[in-house]
Amino acid sequence: MKLGLVTTGGALVARDGLVRPAYADHGTPVTPPTRAFIEPLPTHMNGGMVVKQPVSSLSPAPSVAPNTAAGERRTRSHQALTRFSPAKLYEVRQRAAQASHSPDLPLQTVWGFDGRSPGPTYVAKYGEPVLVRNFNDLPADNGGFGFPEVSTHLHNGHTPSESDGFPCDYVARGFWYDQHYPNVLAGFDSTHTAQGGDINESLSTLWYHDHRVEFTAQNAYKGLAGFYLLFNNSDTGNETTGFRLPSFPDFDIPLMLNDKLYDPDTGLLMFDLFNTAGMLGDKFLVNGKIQPFFEPRKRRYRFRILNGGPSRFYDLFLTDPNNLGTTIPFWVIANDGNLLPKPVQVTHIRLGVAERIDIVVDFAKIPNNPPRLILENRLPQTDGQLPDSRLQSAGQGDRLLEFRIGTVASDASVDPATGPTFYALPNRTETPRVTRTFEFDKKDGLWAVNGVLMSGDCATPRFTVQRNTTEKWIFQGSRGWAHPIHVHFEEFQMLSRNGSSISSGVEYSRKDVTRLEERERVEVLMRFRDFRGRFAMHCHNTVHEDHAMMLRWDIEDLGDTKTRP
Repeated sequence: MKLGLVTTGGALVARDGLVRPAYADHGTPVTPPTRAFIEPLPTHMNGGMVVKQPVSSLSPAPSVAPNTAAGERRTRSHQALTRFSPAKLYEVRQRAAQASHSPDLPLQTVWGFDGRSPGPTYVAKYGEPVLVRNFNDLPADNGGFGFPEVSTHLHNGHTPSESDGFPCDYVARGFWYDQHYPNVLAGFDSTHTAQGGDINESLSTLWYHDHRVEFTAQNAYKGLAGFYLLFNNSDTGNETTGFRLPSFPDFDIPLMLNDKLYDPDTGLLMFDLFNTAGMLGDKFLVNGKIQPFFEPRKRRYRFRILNGGPSRFYDLFLTDPNNLGTTIPFWVIANDGNLLPKPVQVTHIRLGVAERIDIVVDFAKIPNNPPRLILENRLPQTDGQLPDSRLQSAGQGDRLLEFRIGTVASDASVDPATGPTFYALPNRTETPRVTRTFEFDKKDGLWAVNGVLMSGDCATPRFTVQRNTTEKWIFQGSRGWAHPIHVHFEEFQMLSRNGSSISSGVEYSRKDVTRLEERERVEVLMRFRDFRGRFAMHCHNTVHEDHAMMLRWDIEDLGDTKTRP
C-alpha cells in the first residue's frame, strides 16, 4: 500500500518500470546482451569521475541551529560547528540525469549527486573541516522505483550525529540539509586518549550514499553514492612524501563495484520491489560502466575497491586470461578505509556489501609479463541468501574489469615487498564496560536484530552507550543467511571469528563492516568518543536493511548495561 500498488479492492496493480522481474525459470537474471571491455573505466584522469569543488560562500550562511525558516530540514543543532569552523564549503544537488552504462543499452535515468553517478569525489584533509549543503532536487515521478526523500550518510566518518546521515534525518523534495564534517581524529575529546585524537585511527577511503529509512536500497541502486577520500601528513596523496603511497589521482584509482538488472525488452534499469532476500544483477558495473577497461602503465597503482551493493558478495582475483594457471599476488594496504599496520600479500580478497579494500598492484612485476589482466569475481551467488561455499576456477567467474598493461613508467611509490609500516593498532586490552550480543535472523518474513524489527520513525533507541567507554559486541549469524554488519560512527577491532583469535592478516585491522556469514560468530571491541546523539547499526545488504534489519543506538554521558538489547 505504501508503494501505491494496491487498489481499493485489494488487488495488485502493475506500474511501468516498477517491477518486472527479468528472471529465467530458475531465478537467473536475463538482461539484454552487452559487450565487455569496449569502454574505458571512468577515472579522475579522463573526466569520467570528478573532484568536487568548494564554493566561496553559502546563502544563507551556515548556522548552529537549524535554519528551518529558509528551508533546512535539520532538526538538531550542530555539536561542533563553532569548534571546528569549516575551511571549505560545498553545495551539492541530488537530481535525476541520463547516463550511459553501456553503448549496447539505452540511456538510463539515474539519480545522482549533481546528476552524476558515482557522485563527485570529495578530497578532504584532516584538520580541514568542511560543510556540505545537500539540496533535494529529485523529481516527484520516480519512474518506477526510488523515493524522492534523502538522507546522505558519510560512511564511516567520525561525524556528529546530526550530520551522520541518520536514516530518519531525511530531506523532502525542495528542501536542503547542512552536514558538517569536522575531519578530526577520533578521541580528540576523549578521557582516555591524548588531546588531538589518535593518529592510529586515521581514515582514508570513505564513501557516501543515500540512507533514507526503508528506501536505502532503491535510492542507492538508482545512483546516489560517491567517494570521500581523506588524506593527512602520512597518507598524503603524493608518492614522494609521507608513506609514499601511489599519487592521487594519476595512480590512485577508486573502483565502485555494483551489479544491476535491466529489463529484457526495454533495456532499462530495473529494481525488484517484492524481493526481500537481496537482489542480484547479471551486469557488473565499475564506476558506472558495464565491464570497462583500464590502461595502467608498468608501475605500482593503488586501487580503492568498494562493494557498492546492493546484495552481492565478491571474492576478487587477478586473472591472466592467456595463462589461467598463473597465480597473481597483490598487496592489501587498507581495510574499510583504515591502513593496516603493514601490507599483507594475498592472491584474492573477499568483500561483503559496503566493505572497502585498498590494494597495491605492481604491473611491472606480474608473472609472465601478460599484456592484459582481468579483475575477476570467482564467488558464485545465485540468490540474496548467501554466496556459494566454493570458488569458481580461474576464467569461470564474473569478469569485472580488464587491465591493458602499457609501457614502463617512473615510480616513486614505496614497494610493499620492502615491508613498510603504517599506523599501529590501538590497544585491545581495555576492559569493556559491558558486553552486548546481537543476533541477526528472520522474523515474520522480514529481518530482525535480537528478534525486533526497525521502526520506520526511528523514535526509540534500543540501547544507550556511555560516552568515553569501551564495549565488547558479539555478532551472531543465523542458518542459511549472510549479513555484512555495519556500525555507524566508530570503527571496531575484530577480536575473534568463530572462536579463533584474530592477530594477523587482513582482518587484523580497524573496520566498520564485518561479513557475518552463515552461523558465524564475530567478537569486536568498540570505543565511543567525542560526540553524542543517535546512530545506527544494520545489515548492509541494503534490501535486508530496508526490511528491517537495523536498530538505533545512542551515545550519552550515562549509558545502560543491556546485554541483549
